[in-house]
Amino acid sequence: MVDEAAAGNEIIIARAGRPEARLVALAPAKSQPRPPGLGKDRFTLPKNFDSLHASDIQQTFEATE
Repeated sequence: MVDEAAAGNEIIIARAGRPEARLVALAPAKSQPRPPGLGKDRFTLPKNFDSLHASDIQQTFEATE
């Protein structure tokens, strides 16, 4: 039923012969690009972020079993 509604058909769901609900496709969401800088000053990264846990990460990729 969902595929049929998504294709543009309206589906009426009935209980005891009486219409109870209508299943229709949702209108596509209008997404707009977010402006840069929305998270500015909301969090901070450590100065050594680029090298943080570098050896642990390297060992993970080089691990052999």
